[in-house]
Amino acid sequence: MTAQENQGGRATYFDGNVGRRRAVSLAFGPALEIMEDGALLAAWPYAEVRRLPPPGGIMRIRALGAPKGAWLEIDDPQTQGDIARHCLLLLGEKTAPNPEGRRRLAYGLAACVMFGGFLWGGVPRMADVIAPLIPVEWEKKVGESADEEVRKTFPGKSCKAPKGVEALAKVSQRLQEASRLRLPATIEAIPSIVPNAFALPGGKVFLLSGLLEKAQSQDEVIGVLAHEFGHIENRDHLRRIIATGGTAMLVGLAFGDMTGGSAMVVVGNSVLNAAHSRENEAQADAFAAKTLGALGRPSKPLGELLLRITGEDDGGPLSILRDHPLSADRLKALEAADNSATAPPLLSEEEWKALKGICGERGAKRAPRTNAG
Repeated sequence: MTAQENQGGRATYFDGNVGRRRAVSLAFGPALEIMEDGALLAAWPYAEVRRLPPPGGIMRIRALGAPKGAWLEIDDPQTQGDIARHCLLLLGEKTAPNPEGRRRLAYGLAACVMFGGFLWGGVPRMADVIAPLIPVEWEKKVGESADEEVRKTFPGKSCKAPKGVEALAKVSQRLQEASRLRLPATIEAIPSIVPNAFALPGGKVFLLSGLLEKAQSQDEVIGVLAHEFGHIENRDHLRRIIATGGTAMLVGLAFGDMTGGSAMVVVGNSVLNAAHSRENEAQADAFAAKTLGALGRPSKPLGELLLRITGEDDGGPLSILRDHPLSADRLKALEAADNSATAPPLLSEEEWKALKGICGERGAKRAPRTNAG
């Protein structure tokens, strides 16, 4: 059922970025959809919607995975009732475990992991079972720790050429609208000679300027970013971190302690120095192809970029081919999923040129350290 077929009333929206009210319409689709003039601004999973202390009789709600400071205000009683029926954890804070209950949950998770390890081949296999159960708030804590490690490996400042930033924001918005990610994502460009892009748990994507330099078309870059959105949607990086960190990592997550040195190293190494499985890569490729198809853009350029880098890349520890190894089956699947372009490019020629130059001359000169510590 489309959003237009399932309208859910009007509301006031604060997006957490601009301090002003926005009159929006709501729809109850696969998630709570927030729209302005027919454009989708955000989609909040029902299970993540929580109620905030309201002013007077107004219902005020937020989503666990939404940007800080983002919320909705609803004063229409019928719309309030519709939200209450769809968002079953609206008052989840009342049933959240107390500190003792949280401690028991943590040890229960740890015990399940250890027991499962003996029965089914260890924590790496159990990571596929556990990752989907991790709350978004915990996932974001892991992402924050991973972000700190990334900035040690790539110490250059974020690329801020204004027109390039605008072009990247446009790409990000279009991709998120088409992919309907389960949580908001942000894309940041940083200078590096390494041709790569990678995602972190919680919705952050880093685009390295070396990849922009290698790319011959915007569809190649957009394909890579759509692929990284697939890893975010499938929580692939969280699976890797759980598989690497094991029970100790889960206990740290449960207690909200992701600041210890050992935890930081595990997170950093898991994100930067490990390859995804073939299954994870295939799923992310399929997600990218579906997203690109919704935009009317082809998926084949993603495979063409990777194939071209295969002949140029030295396969170093931060190589895109280490993170995303290119197999013949994967390339064949990308070509099979490809549809001819049915819509104009996302960016104009001027915007594409601005994105390519988002890091200026810094991007070609800075080489990162090759470890996460």
